[in-house]
Amino acid sequence: MRVFLSVDIEGVAGISHWDEATSSHPDYPRFQQQMMAEAVAACEGALAAGAMAITVKDAHATARNLNGGSLPRPTELISGWSGHPFSMVQGLDETYDAAAFIGYHAKAGDGGNPLSHTLTGQVHTMTLNGERMSEFRLHALAAALVGVPVVFASGDQTLCDDLASTQPATATFATKWGEGPSQHSVHPEVAVESIRSGMQAALEGDTAAALIDLPHRFEFELHYKQHTVAYEKSFYPGATLVDPHTVKLETTDYFEILRAIQFLL
Repeated sequence: MRVFLSVDIEGVAGISHWDEATSSHPDYPRFQQQMMAEAVAACEGALAAGAMAITVKDAHATARNLNGGSLPRPTELISGWSGHPFSMVQGLDETYDAAAFIGYHAKAGDGGNPLSHTLTGQVHTMTLNGERMSEFRLHALAAALVGVPVVFASGDQTLCDDLASTQPATATFATKWGEGPSQHSVHPEVAVESIRSGMQAALEGDTAAALIDLPHRFEFELHYKQHTVAYEKSFYPGATLVDPHTVKLETTDYFEILRAIQFLL
């Protein structure tokens, strides 16, 4: 069994401020360590479930947060950004049996996490066929494009509630829940233990049930905070400016949405 992990930081236990997600800030190291611990736990759960090969994609900021030497063998680490449209799931393809997303977070426009966003702070919301998109959903659809089910996710309670209604076959663990700019968080060790056991259980269950169906047509809209940015981005091939803050792109190929995101953000 081959397993793919995408690991972010804004959904790990305890994190509650952008300073803690910024590598140049003195608050960052302890949350980088928690990101590392949760990634290791997910790998250990996968190995306990019988995984023979694991790929971890570092998917936060510079994508140079994780230490490959701290991951259990035979894990492979992908660090840095190649520019490939799969972005946070770069390297995922049809050869993998399952994927999981660790340290993920609520989407742009949602409460429940003071770090809620989708890919960038310059976008207020992004929608696909009328559904507001999270980083999880964008990349779960990328996984579906290559036939890989996303069987497990950890992150804030808002994200987990979202998945319970949109992707109920994906198992989740909530590391924290928010009140405005504050966060309630489980103990970091509880998060690590729960991710390890949750990952193992998800892979030992009906993984095929977590494979989602792709729509046949896609209407993608980006709602920018600044109208000047929307105007500039509206010149992307096939895009239209539907109002001063909103750019729309329509296609029948989801890969075209992922490719456009590389240029529209």
